[in-house]
Amino acid sequence: MLVTTMRVSKRLACRAVGLARSTYARTPIAQTPADPDAVLRAILRDYARTHPLHGFRRAWAHLRHDQAMAVNKKKVHRLWKEEGLQVRIYHPRKRGGVSSCPQTEADAPNVLWAMDFQFDSTVDGKAVKIASMIDEHTRLSLMNIVERSIPAQRLVEERGKTFALWGGPPLVLRMDNGPEFISSALHQFCVNRVGISYIPPGTPWNNGHIESFNNRLRKECLNRNHWTSLLEARVVIEDFKDDHNHRHRHSSLGYLTPAEYAVQCSHTHQPVDGCEID
Repeated sequence: MLVTTMRVSKRLACRAVGLARSTYARTPIAQTPADPDAVLRAILRDYARTHPLHGFRRAWAHLRHDQAMAVNKKKVHRLWKEEGLQVRIYHPRKRGGVSSCPQTEADAPNVLWAMDFQFDSTVDGKAVKIASMIDEHTRLSLMNIVERSIPAQRLVEERGKTFALWGGPPLVLRMDNGPEFISSALHQFCVNRVGISYIPPGTPWNNGHIESFNNRLRKECLNRNHWTSLLEARVVIEDFKDDHNHRHRHSSLGYLTPAEYAVQCSHTHQPVDGCEID
């Protein structure tokens, strides 16, 4: 930049940046016929032309297993980048679920329940998926599912049990656009029973109550434990959620626990104009 843009002499430019003139003038070995990786670079360029959607791992596998070349994967990665052969990763647009009701304020119990997932793992590296649901007005934790995998049908079954346990469904369920939440099984379950409100894709702050709960669950439970089994995770997470309901005092609830506030609360819901579920 000093030499080409500011028209500074090479001698002064090298002195300014602390670089030896011989180093500046030296041609990189990769640009000379003496390059020891010239053959490998040519093979990689040819492979990239033949397979334009493959990455360096597929190229390395081709060299190692098809060409019987004993080449290091990290070296292939370095040469692949130097040759500019990276494949652009395509990120599809997130699908937005179709809400069945407008945005609703949680101005009373059993009006708006929010749901979300969290992930952890046992010590053997296997995934642990956690489904949580809270009443946004009372802050009560209403559901606890801890499994390796939670498909949409399992979510529907547990949600029905939760509705029966807590005296019926709420007016609205608030969720993000996860695949389990936008599934046809969930929509069929909620028809004529409960409204669905999806937050815009990529905006977790619009589901702040459940995100705050998940943050506490992560910091105070998941990060402080190493699960040796799925059963242990189920028991400890269930204890945490019971502690949240009966012993954790919220300043927004006048320092009452969610269970105490739910017993004392006498708020009633004010219907929203145009909301079919009212």
